[in-house]
Amino acid sequence: MATTQIDNLDVVIVGAGLSGLRAAREIHAAGLKYVVLEAMDRVGGKTLSVPASSKGTGVVDLGAAWINDTNQSEMYSLAQEFSFDLVKQRDEGDSVVRAPDGKIDKVPYGMLAKLEPEQLERLMHLLQKIGELAEKSNTSDPSLTPNAETLDSVSLHDFVADKFKNEDANTLVNELVKALVGLESSYPSALYFLDTIKRAAGLANMISDGKNGGQYLRNRQGNQGFSVEIERGLTPGAVKLSSPVTSITQSATGCVVESKTGDKYTAKKVIMSLPSCLLPTVQFSPGLPQPKRLLSQSTKLGYYSKTILVFAEPWWLAADLSGVYTSTGTAISFTRDTCVPEDGQYSITCFHTGETGRSWSRLSAEERRTAVLAEFKTAFETAMGEGIPDPVNVIEKEWTKDPWTLGAPSPVMPPGLLTSEAGKALYEPFRNIHFVGTETADVWRGYMEGAVRSGLRGAREVIDALGGSSTR
Repeated sequence: MATTQIDNLDVVIVGAGLSGLRAAREIHAAGLKYVVLEAMDRVGGKTLSVPASSKGTGVVDLGAAWINDTNQSEMYSLAQEFSFDLVKQRDEGDSVVRAPDGKIDKVPYGMLAKLEPEQLERLMHLLQKIGELAEKSNTSDPSLTPNAETLDSVSLHDFVADKFKNEDANTLVNELVKALVGLESSYPSALYFLDTIKRAAGLANMISDGKNGGQYLRNRQGNQGFSVEIERGLTPGAVKLSSPVTSITQSATGCVVESKTGDKYTAKKVIMSLPSCLLPTVQFSPGLPQPKRLLSQSTKLGYYSKTILVFAEPWWLAADLSGVYTSTGTAISFTRDTCVPEDGQYSITCFHTGETGRSWSRLSAEERRTAVLAEFKTAFETAMGEGIPDPVNVIEKEWTKDPWTLGAPSPVMPPGLLTSEAGKALYEPFRNIHFVGTETADVWRGYMEGAVRSGLRGAREVIDALGGSSTR
């Protein structure tokens, strides 16, 4: 196959997920010459929307699923611009919970477990204290947070164990961390996780399915549509799919970017939207500075996968169930109702997270499906006291097994990194290479909102450096 060499570009953007494409849109508006190189055969990164079944027009999201219309203003603005129909997350009816001993109960929506009054009081106290600690985080410079070095020197697990001295507290926090970042609480530093909470408008909003919450609105047309629509507004042919970048060479005159296809691009600037832990997949010349290298060797992506069960009818609504199921130590960590009734799309999405998810992942495809269906049916049939229908379709997505993502949702920092030079280097440019991605976001790190905001920041850095003008 013939290779291509394109010279005299202003910018090469690496990655056609939300952060890379949002950067490209800003670069395009500034009148600069650019290309976007994407390793996958599609745009969207960790947003992926597919048909729910062959029997209807509805879609389901295998990746990032939610936005809101208040403190996620960039995503909401794009949803309005593209005339997407937003669906409120179901937040009523009873939920189903499975205790560590295997007992299954129904609880009011919003309850994490079947608790006695004194247990509930302790739980609310724990969440309140964690929220208060997070509010003290200095997101502009985490090293200036009160007791920053102490908080960054221990894992969240050890911090909670020492501060609350309650095994139930550690169990709850571990499940919370798994649900949010796909890792056990023994991995992130206490400071890093508190900082993440602060960037997500506080713990209450971060875990909420309601107004202002991280899980409030779904996109009827599917969240991959954001990237598809942004690409439509770019220069035709500017996005090069199936073009993983293998090397970036910097010199006094700019950058030479080479892809696995053998194509070469020369540009004044590069915007990188790769997660930090995937930077070693690219050869940099000169090599990345030591703080950047340490960062790329230390951050870790979580295990975060989905199995979506599509049904002919929403049987759980007639039983006044929310569609929420929560469990500890089993294949399914939690579920959510992901229906779009207007399209006849009735589904419940099962989330597999952390080490229990990794254990499930090691099963064969048939064994994984069998395990999910057996656990799901046992939970809901026990709660309802009667049988439930079989799904008409089962859709699975394991992001860890995708060669271009290797995990989800975004890289997490272990103890000692955030307050170090490596942590401070997260979004610092390296000569003519600028770094974006949701892990670098000032707000909503790990979410779509964080991705688009980081893309805007990176694009504006480049536009300012090149003496251009942004439209915003």
